[in-house]
Parts: sequence; C-alpha cells; structure tokens
Amino acid sequence: MRSTVTTYGGAASAQPNEFDYKRIVRALEQRRRYRYVTPVVLKTANGYRIQSPCCSRNVDPDGGVIDIALLLFDERKGNWRLLRKDHAVGVWELDSEFPRLAELLDHLKEDAERRFWQ
Repeated sequence: MRSTVTTYGGAASAQPNEFDYKRIVRALEQRRRYRYVTPVVLKTANGYRIQSPCCSRNVDPDGGVIDIALLLFDERKGNWRLLRKDHAVGVWELDSEFPRLAELLDHLKEDAERRFWQ
C-alpha cells in the first residue's frame, strides 16, 4: 500500500492525502457539466489532477481522456490553487486561488464559464 504522506526535500507534505482525495471524488459527483462521464482523480506532488473522457469532442475529436483541472496546495501561503489546461498549447494556467478546498470544489463543480469541463 502506498503511503499518503509524501516527502519532498526532506519535509512531509500535507498533500496529497486520502481524506481530501475522497472529498474531491465525492464533490465531482455533483458537478453540473458532463455528468454522464466518470472523471479520474490522480494524486500528484502537492495536489491532485483531474482527467475525464472528452465527450463534447471540442478538445479531442476521438473522445479520449483529457486533463480537466489541477488542484495544488501551496503550503507556504496555506491556500489552494486551481489550474485549467490550455489544450491548444498544452500548458496549465492559473484560474483562481482559494483559502479552503471546499470553496475550490464549489467553483469547479459549477464551472459557469466552461473553463474546465469543455
């Protein structure tokens, strides 16, 4: 079994962890867009990456799995950063910052401007 506490540069990192991982998975079940596909949450250094099949075919005409969002915890600032993928150039862009994970998840679930679930 893989440890949920990862060390980077000798210090223990608070993210990713199993508790927040499950919170993210549960929150995504209540998103407004593309509820008929099943996203995948991957643990990354200091956070989580969300991927999902591209059912709109706007990003991937074949409907393959694409990056949706990157959630990173900034331990120095004590806040969460939400990044979205610019699929045209293949880079992550900062969308917004939140003091709490719950607020970030509310923003991501709503996605009023379709920045994530394209």
